[in-house]
Amino acid sequence: MNTLIHEEVYRGEETLKKIGSFGEIMVCGCGAVGSNLIENMVRQGFKTISVIDFDRVEDHNRHTQVWGRREVGHHKVMVMKNKVFTDHGVSIEALTKKLEASNAKKFLRGSLVIDGFDNSESRKLVTEYCRDNGINCLHVGLNGDYAEVMWNEVYKVPRGGGKDVCEYPLARNLILLAVAVATETIIRFVDKGARENYTITLGDFGIRKYEE
Repeated sequence: MNTLIHEEVYRGEETLKKIGSFGEIMVCGCGAVGSNLIENMVRQGFKTISVIDFDRVEDHNRHTQVWGRREVGHHKVMVMKNKVFTDHGVSIEALTKKLEASNAKKFLRGSLVIDGFDNSESRKLVTEYCRDNGINCLHVGLNGDYAEVMWNEVYKVPRGGGKDVCEYPLARNLILLAVAVATETIIRFVDKGARENYTITLGDFGIRKYEE
């Protein structure tokens, strides 16, 4: 049974083939952005995905991420690996590691890096390493009413706020909007080589192309 029939009807067989055969996508962070993005990408035909994150699921994560009560306390990336294999038969690589300058060369790899981290230090590391090594990198960031989906060449690392990330304003509907825009941006890159940048605001449902 073709579980991607609706995507194939909408996008066409050739585009689905490009998506299915695309090289490794390395997702950095498996929280609000990463967990929802991986779930969405797998449902649209991506098969070669790796994810790096050393955090474990906490109860408050269930509001913004894809976890259930039974998964609290387990490593996020391992839960993600089990979930997408059980639900969709897709095997992803799960890396229970903290990304640092000392291991960036080992882990920041593949045809595309997705930055879904929730802190400026890690975002800066991804930005600079991918820029210096010519790696395709897309950043997906959230804060309050605002989200952005930006390619590395126009992305600006936000200043660190010194605030506990669990206290940041983070609306679930903004996460889902950002993930939808990010997934579509990735698909357009895979299909046509397009590198589009977007800003998203929840209050007015605004999705706007960003021009530097």
